[in-house]
Amino acid sequence: MDAADRDAPVSQLERSSHTAFIDNNTLHVWGGFQVVAGNDVILPSDEIWLCDLDSGTWERREITGDIPPDLSGFCASHLNGTLFIFAGCGPLGWTDQMFTVDLTEPHCSWKKLTDIKGSTPSPRDKHSCWVHRDRLIYFGGYGCKTIGEVRDTGASSFVVEEMSWATIGNTLFRFWGWNNEVHVYDIHTSTWSTPQTRGPAPSPRGCHASTLLGNKGYISGGGENAELDLFCLDLETWTWTKFETPASCTPLGRSMHTMTSISDHSLFIYGGLGTDGITLNDAWQFNTLKKEWTKMIHPHKDKPRVCHTACLGSDNDVVVFGGSSNFCIRMDSVAVMRAPSQDHCKDVFMFQTQPYSLFRLCEDFIGGNPELFGKQLDWLPSKLRHKVDKRVAFFSALTSVPTA
Repeated sequence: MDAADRDAPVSQLERSSHTAFIDNNTLHVWGGFQVVAGNDVILPSDEIWLCDLDSGTWERREITGDIPPDLSGFCASHLNGTLFIFAGCGPLGWTDQMFTVDLTEPHCSWKKLTDIKGSTPSPRDKHSCWVHRDRLIYFGGYGCKTIGEVRDTGASSFVVEEMSWATIGNTLFRFWGWNNEVHVYDIHTSTWSTPQTRGPAPSPRGCHASTLLGNKGYISGGGENAELDLFCLDLETWTWTKFETPASCTPLGRSMHTMTSISDHSLFIYGGLGTDGITLNDAWQFNTLKKEWTKMIHPHKDKPRVCHTACLGSDNDVVVFGGSSNFCIRMDSVAVMRAPSQDHCKDVFMFQTQPYSLFRLCEDFIGGNPELFGKQLDWLPSKLRHKVDKRVAFFSALTSVPTA
């Protein structure tokens, strides 16, 4: 995979398998890839894109320093204004490196973490992370281990992919496969640790979705089950729980989807690649108290997505960005392969998960219909007028620019 041309036009925003988070109602987007002329092209690591969600306007910020290599399948986490990037697959193969950048600084600079204590997890990609009490808690993924590490891990925690091994010198063997390991990184002490978990753990997997709800980390999908499975890990007792739901009321099994916490007891699932090999456009909520799924009616049926991001925004909106709208898997008796073309997206769209406040409704109505108010807008206090002007710009862009 080659780095993308940084002089490319606005289409730089089109991407999949990136990371995104929202801070101060600004969507931050880093990394990912495009498909150009049939080839995967990794997007630059020395920049981050910011979208003001009030106005819908984008800004590019440069990042200098120890710039990470071109990575796919990395895991990113945002904590206290700092972005952490761990592992992934680079030009030299799988890595176990960690990079950080303090985004609160006026001039952002990457740092490669080297003075780390404890046992670093084996190189991997397609893993996930929960941010809990200033700890980064990683789960699963696909990567490589030596034969000694495979023996120490055990068959239930690391599934070797058939025929995926290589020799290191004349004596060592390296294997590739999926894991269900849990590793903890303490940002204050720069220390790795591996807690002993109990209960029915998810099978080894990657390309799953994860989210944090209270003191529990949730995992869904990423396996080959016909129905979407769901687990949670209590991050205080390190106990796994599997949710059992009737197959008739459970979403189709999937991977490369998103799961977002939207309330004290609700999870929101969107899109992904179904076990039938088709990119999905369905949305579901899971009630963790009632332990039941509800299929959501929504206005974005024309926006199937895979490898996208979904963040919790203001008023409990779920903000979706990027991804591919036609990621298809073709299967025959010989091979499983990805379709040669993909439509990578750069649009931002939102799912409303709760009734809006009267203030939000008025703000959006004025922003969408400024011509109805004329000079009355000049009577608003400057701060409120500035907010309304952003909403006017947002709705104006929606009506004048295609959103996919």
